[in-house]
Amino acid sequence: MYIDSHCHINFPELNKNIDSVLSNMKEKSITHALCVSVTLDNFQSVLKLAQDHKHIFASVGVHPDYEDIDEPDVKTLTTHAKNDNVVAIGETGLDYFRLTGELLWQKERFRTHIRAAVESKLPLIIHTRNAREDTIEIMKDENASIASGVMHCFTETYEMAKQAIDQDFYISFSGIITFKNAESLRETVKKIPLDRILIETDSPYLAPVPNRGKLNEPANVVYVAQKIAEIKNISIEEVAETTTKNFFALFSKCQTK
Repeated sequence: MYIDSHCHINFPELNKNIDSVLSNMKEKSITHALCVSVTLDNFQSVLKLAQDHKHIFASVGVHPDYEDIDEPDVKTLTTHAKNDNVVAIGETGLDYFRLTGELLWQKERFRTHIRAAVESKLPLIIHTRNAREDTIEIMKDENASIASGVMHCFTETYEMAKQAIDQDFYISFSGIITFKNAESLRETVKKIPLDRILIETDSPYLAPVPNRGKLNEPANVVYVAQKIAEIKNISIEEVAETTTKNFFALFSKCQTK
């Protein structure tokens, strides 16, 4: 029993074959998946999947990469969060890899999401890339620990992971941990307690070995679990059981859907 804690199966390349995607999940014992919003414009497609399928959950949020779009405010996010199918706020965060400059709008958008999460009592899904200090600083400043959440598709240092865990966050790993050049990230996996780890695909991106370069989908989360088991020298059954338990502990609203 595995759970894909972060995917985008509403994106056209997966949604056009959604029956096959869901069938492949079942075949690989992927019992649930969290479909994550990246803009308010596409939120309805995320929500529809969760409404149509009991084992799919939804989030509401706006990715930090998107400029010149419908900007979220706290009221809009908290209103959507009241829907029974919405179990998290995000994805949100900071990304200094693709964008440069002061990025004050990105920081303010991040703060908005944290405030919405605290108000709605839902966990945060945080995307962070090349923005370690600012991410942690804003999390502390806005009391993100009250909401809790997950650092998704984590690729940063163990030190940053520890700072997030200290704020009651989980660390989620994707297929990147299977990549040949990800040895330092695998060392981070080794150091983080299993009871603080989630697994994800971030599909349709980042397909793990042995499917690297192909279209990714939730069924492939099993390869992430296998790599974690290998890194930690434990059984894959233990990884599956513990990461599933972690998922429902964090996204507790899922249990009431």
